[in-house]
Amino acid sequence: MNRRRFIKKSGLVAAGSTLGLSSFSSAALPKYKMGYQLYSIRDEMSKDPIATLKALKSFGYQDFEIYGYDDKKGMYYGFQSSAFKKILDDLGLTVTSGHYGFSPYLNESEESLERFVDSCIIGAKKLDSKYITWPWIAPEQRTIDNFKLMSRKLNIIGEQVIKAGLGFAYHNHGFEFEDHKGENGFDIILKETDAALVKLEIDMYWVMHSSNYTPKELIRSQPTRYVMWHIKDMDKVTRDYTELGNGSINYIDLLPDPALSGLEYYYIEQGGNYATNSMQSAKDSATYFKNNLQQFL
Repeated sequence: MNRRRFIKKSGLVAAGSTLGLSSFSSAALPKYKMGYQLYSIRDEMSKDPIATLKALKSFGYQDFEIYGYDDKKGMYYGFQSSAFKKILDDLGLTVTSGHYGFSPYLNESEESLERFVDSCIIGAKKLDSKYITWPWIAPEQRTIDNFKLMSRKLNIIGEQVIKAGLGFAYHNHGFEFEDHKGENGFDIILKETDAALVKLEIDMYWVMHSSNYTPKELIRSQPTRYVMWHIKDMDKVTRDYTELGNGSINYIDLLPDPALSGLEYYYIEQGGNYATNSMQSAKDSATYFKNNLQQFL
């Protein structure tokens, strides 16, 4: 599917065509806390979460997106939700979004899904998070029929989460852009989810890695819907993850207009392929971001 067909099918070309892509809004740019997706440093979080958070704070990170919620025990990183919130408060840190394990519930009953969502809402509220995010589906689930099924469930979850006073979003990888005889999962998600119920968390690495679009193009086709960003770089040779500034993604030119995006939070991320180790990568990406990109956010 070419770019024109994709953007046309998203139904918002008319709205987006009048909005420039080459520069940010003339309005004063909002300022955001520097965020980090904690999956990037999962090895250290599994060993000593408090020491890891202290180190990340020393690098300049102020806000986080969590993963790995234990809904049966109501725990994050081995701590009860309320205890983990106290740790964050004592350090002056926040968690504004979380990736929760929805994939196993794709083919489960609505009642089972509703119970799981309720547990996620309880956990998110304990942390004073603003968003609950569906992060992915398993490889065996990635069919056109399942993208349609997932879209229906995204709407259901979004309604439940919004009624609870939180926001709900979907996070893309690269598999959503794969062609299935003229269709792709990302197009289905855009068409079949209600933008009022399901916001989007754009992973810019995966957009550049696996699609024919740039983040600016996608955001122009769905303005104000991309409320969260994942910012990570791509190795120039292997196309794997790498530290910000070491790869092929020139964010100085590529970074979208946050006002056009509807941006509320962003998270730097590196899922692996560390030059030295996960802690050093977190530090190096923070240094590059502060020196080169934070001025835009």
